[in-house]
Amino acid sequence: MSLSLTFTIAATKKLLNIYHTAIRPLEQAYKYNELRQHEVTGTYGETLALSAITSKPMVLFLGPWSVGKSSMINYLLGLHGTSQELYTGAEPTTSEYTVITHGEKFRTIEGIVMAADSSRSFSPLERFGQGFLERLVGIEMPHKLLERVTIVDTPGIIENRKQQERGYPYNEVCQWFIDRADLIFLVFDPTKLDVGGELEMLFRQMKGRESQIRLILNKADSVSTQDLMRVYGALFWSMAPLINVTEPPRVYVSSFWPQVYAVDTSQQLFRKEEISLLEDLSQVIENQMENKIAFIRQHGIRVRIHALLVDRYLQAYYDKLGWFSDPHEVFQDIADDPDKYYIFKSILVKTNVSKFDLPDKEAYQDFFGVNPISSFKQLSSHCSWTGGCLLEKLEKVISHELPALLSSINPGCEEKPKNRWRKQ
Repeated sequence: MSLSLTFTIAATKKLLNIYHTAIRPLEQAYKYNELRQHEVTGTYGETLALSAITSKPMVLFLGPWSVGKSSMINYLLGLHGTSQELYTGAEPTTSEYTVITHGEKFRTIEGIVMAADSSRSFSPLERFGQGFLERLVGIEMPHKLLERVTIVDTPGIIENRKQQERGYPYNEVCQWFIDRADLIFLVFDPTKLDVGGELEMLFRQMKGRESQIRLILNKADSVSTQDLMRVYGALFWSMAPLINVTEPPRVYVSSFWPQVYAVDTSQQLFRKEEISLLEDLSQVIENQMENKIAFIRQHGIRVRIHALLVDRYLQAYYDKLGWFSDPHEVFQDIADDPDKYYIFKSILVKTNVSKFDLPDKEAYQDFFGVNPISSFKQLSSHCSWTGGCLLEKLEKVISHELPALLSSINPGCEEKPKNRWRKQ
């Protein structure tokens, strides 16, 4: 086992220990995972923190049918011409979600088996029903790159197909994978730039994850240089209304397969673009431990803010509650107008709390609608002589332990994606 891999395993164990001893207790005490706000809890209110620590980086391929997603995966893994390559063709060939992971030998795994195995990070997919599991397949193979990353191929977007015709909740399934993806390759063909309802919905689902999106203009040598320039402009024109950010996603223009580039095309540009994309992918793999630590620290900050807010709601409730007051009416007034009681403003005077990190006030109306305020204890009650205070433990982790762990990381990706320019 290499030194870098040993270090990564040790750092992961330490990160898991930090999560279970300092973050998880406050999560449970204040039912953080029931805060119905997508960017905090993810699909179905399920926290992503634990899976973020234990899982490998995930690279997700999305895009219309027959744009070269499967061919691109074959190319990155060096599978072209082997018995293990993914099937490709001009017609819509990929109707399944294909999860490619590392294994001691090549084998395929049915979706129902993947969902039944609780040791796999894909077992929660069982909630999407039998219709989806029949379209889920796992592939294991002994590839060094897959020791460091998981690759997911998805069915092509077909704009004239209604979601109910797929037989499973397509958008919800995509959201599950988007929530867990470290890098999202959105692949296009120069001859297929149609933007319809399914693609627009996907972009809405990826809102907030723009930094992880990479647009791929694949099969770029299938058109002339002049036409390619027009297509490139048309791609930005089509995507601009869907990606409302100051800095647009990076666009890579090339042909990602082992065939020689067509003559009289921008071969030098394609070569540079391909190398740049491969370096981008390698960087995500190399930075996996830093990304995990940063994610868990941000998660810890959100848990801390949630605990402080619930504590402040409790304080306002007890301050207003009188001998003859109706407890429900008292708290309802606070929940309906928290600004009158300075609930959120009082949190901002706390150190390390930014107004941009505060959840929506409406989220707490829903939260307390299913979690009575009387079911919680104030933060001061979560202290003991032997164990200390839960809040102080979390603040120590956020301020000292996680930054120290981050500064100790020395990443190194030993395996690079295969391609015609980087020989193994």
